[in-house]
Amino acid sequence: MNGWETEYGTHDARTDADLPRPEQAPEVAPLMHLHVLASGSKGNAAVVEGPDGSVLIDDGLSRRELMRRADELGVDMDRVGCVIVTHEHSDHVSGLSVFCNKYDGRLMATAGTAGGRKYLATLPFELVGNADEFEACGMRVRTFPTSHDVADPFGLRFDCASENGIDSLGFCTDTGTLGKRAMELLSSVRILALESNHDKRMLETGPYPAMLKSRVGGDHGHLSNDQAAAALRELVGPATETVVAMHLSQENNRPSIAIRTLAAALGAEAANDTFTEARTPDGALTICAAGQDRPMTIW
Repeated sequence: MNGWETEYGTHDARTDADLPRPEQAPEVAPLMHLHVLASGSKGNAAVVEGPDGSVLIDDGLSRRELMRRADELGVDMDRVGCVIVTHEHSDHVSGLSVFCNKYDGRLMATAGTAGGRKYLATLPFELVGNADEFEACGMRVRTFPTSHDVADPFGLRFDCASENGIDSLGFCTDTGTLGKRAMELLSSVRILALESNHDKRMLETGPYPAMLKSRVGGDHGHLSNDQAAAALRELVGPATETVVAMHLSQENNRPSIAIRTLAAALGAEAANDTFTEARTPDGALTICAAGQDRPMTIW
């Protein structure tokens, strides 16, 4: 990929290098990039771009929409060499069968996830554990168990090494708690994509029935803004450059509320008038929010 995503659009580094943009590309190019195509209860998909190909995490979008959003960010889906499915809820797998009709690379999930829906059971999964390790597209991938109301879900850590050092990325959504292994593997990554699903007060006073409120806010539901903020105090280290708030509820959260909560935990300040992005005073750390319909790239 020869560009980067900014508030000005996708720029081609070969021809637009002199155009103004909020952040210059780093002097030493990172080894991995995160492309969030969709994040939310209506569909999820993300691409981790590595040196030897890309990994698609979940596919809860139609093929047409998946490819449209990838094209919008300049993501070459022909480079996808591995698909990893975190769990079997429909907003993470509804597009998988159609995608696999024109895909012959690796397809990975736990046995619980692969058998969680009839149509998933027909797909040629390579089974992995929820505390496993494997190589994919030039990246070391480690899994850790998450806590959600499904069979056997997991989150992910990616690491990639070169002569210039090690790059790392953590990815965790759809969990009510963060266990010991999750905290260990998500710690001090350069890019941290972490669920910040709901504001507790909005959930408590919102329109959801009592049973659904209990599910969302429970140990097998979703991380609240406050839970994510508390975790970030331990997870963010000197190497962390970007925190991405993931899987925001459209009913029980707002990007500005999530970012304010996370920023307060890390001493960050608003980077725009709407408080949908924040940065620490030294500019070393950026906090932003992924959206249901706002594809984004993190360098």
